[in-house]
Amino acid sequence: MKVEDLDIGDVVYAAITITDDGSIPGGAEGDVLAEAGTRGVITMIGHIEEQPERSVFLVRFEDKHMNLGNPVGCWLEDLMVEPKLVN
Repeated sequence: MKVEDLDIGDVVYAAITITDDGSIPGGAEGDVLAEAGTRGVITMIGHIEEQPERSVFLVRFEDKHMNLGNPVGCWLEDLMVEPKLVN
């Protein structure tokens, strides 16, 4: 299964470390929002007006206590379906 096949409520993982690009209210540019491999759940899928051909996924990632954080906007390439295994 691929990320583009997923729907609201499905579990995903951060493919990279996701940082604030300055668009999070009350946040600071460069703040880490989700470390690579962090589990999250898709809460909404949409598009932005400037790039209607690209999907944006709102994902709530777990913190170290397994609580879901605030929604984070992610591009397809920011997410993966299966966590990477560390040897």
